[in-house]
Amino acid sequence: MSDFEVIIYEKKDGIGYVTLNRSRSLNAYNIRMRDELYQVLTAIKDDPEVKVAILKGAGEKAFCAGADLTEFLTAPSPTIARQVRWERDIWGLLLSITKPLIAALQGYVLGSGLEMALCCDIRLASEDAQFGVPEMDLGIIPAAGGSQTLPRVIGGAQALEVLLSGRWLKAEEARRLKLVNQVVARDELLPAAERLANKIKAYDPVAVSYAKQAITRGLDLSLERGLELEANLADYLIKSPT
Repeated sequence: MSDFEVIIYEKKDGIGYVTLNRSRSLNAYNIRMRDELYQVLTAIKDDPEVKVAILKGAGEKAFCAGADLTEFLTAPSPTIARQVRWERDIWGLLLSITKPLIAALQGYVLGSGLEMALCCDIRLASEDAQFGVPEMDLGIIPAAGGSQTLPRVIGGAQALEVLLSGRWLKAEEARRLKLVNQVVARDELLPAAERLANKIKAYDPVAVSYAKQAITRGLDLSLERGLELEANLADYLIKSPT
C-alpha cells in the first residue's frame, strides 16, 4: 500500500496509521482521498495484525478542512456531485470497523473532517484545534452523517446550535461538550494517541471488539435490548476458543 497519492498508510506493532496527506489543501476531502481511504479502511478491517488504528492529518494546519470545494463545485450539478462524492460509503465503512479507531485532531476539523472524526471511537485534540459544520453557509446540510453522529455525541440541542449557527468550537469548548475526549499540547497529540493505542492493543482483541460493539450497537437499542446484547457478547467471549 505504498502507491497512494493523498493517503499515507503505515502499519507498526499492531497499530495502523492513516494520514490524510493533502497538507497544501488543508487535507480537504476529495474523490481521490475517498477511493484511497476505502482501500485502506477495508485493509484495516480485514487485517488481523492491526489491533487499533490512528487517523491523523499531515502538516500543522489541519486534520481535514472539509470537502474540496474546487472539485465539488465544478461537478455538473450539486445532485450529481453529491452522488459521485459519496459513491463509496467511507462513513459506513468507518462505522463497521469493530477495531478501535482513534482520531488525532489538529488545526481545522471542519465539515467532512468533523464527520470523519465523529465516526471514530476516541477523539484527541491539540490545543489549536477548531471544529465546525459549515454546510449551512453553502445552502446544504451534512451528507456524511453529521446530522446524526453529532447529536449522538453532544446532544440534540447543542448539535442544532452548532449546525444552525455555523460557529466554530475551539478545543476546550469541544472537550466540555464531550466532542473530544482529551485536549493536549500540539507536540503531545500523536504521542498521546500512541500511548492509548498501545494500551488498547495489549488487551485481548476479541474482548476489545466485543466491548466496542456492546457500546456502539447498544446505543441504538433500548436498555433492555442493550443488556441482552451485552450478555450475549459476554457469553460468546467466554465460550470462544482461547
